[in-house]
Amino acid sequence: MAQRVALARALVNDPRLLVLDEPLGKLDSLTRLAMQSDLVELWQRSGFSALLVTHDVEEALFLAQRVIIFSDRPAKIRAELTVDLPYPRHRGDPRLTELRHEALRHLGLDASW
Repeated sequence: MAQRVALARALVNDPRLLVLDEPLGKLDSLTRLAMQSDLVELWQRSGFSALLVTHDVEEALFLAQRVIIFSDRPAKIRAELTVDLPYPRHRGDPRLTELRHEALRHLGLDASW
């Protein structure tokens, strides 16, 4: 509930840009999935731009139109992925799976998937 209140507080002034730094990081997995869908719905309804910082590859791909992957420090852009899927997105979409593998490859984690 605290995450929803924080999001409501951020949206109350009808911002043009919403900056979200790990906004769903402390949520349990089911609440996190629901909040991701809520965020997409709010974005579509309100029309704000959003900059989301997350360590969750699937979350980034589900929410974003562009995903920027950074290297270790000093941070440099390692890759930029375009998520060309319409909303609402379906988590089982094969294109999301392809993009997840590509993102994990850029992070050096593709062998574990």
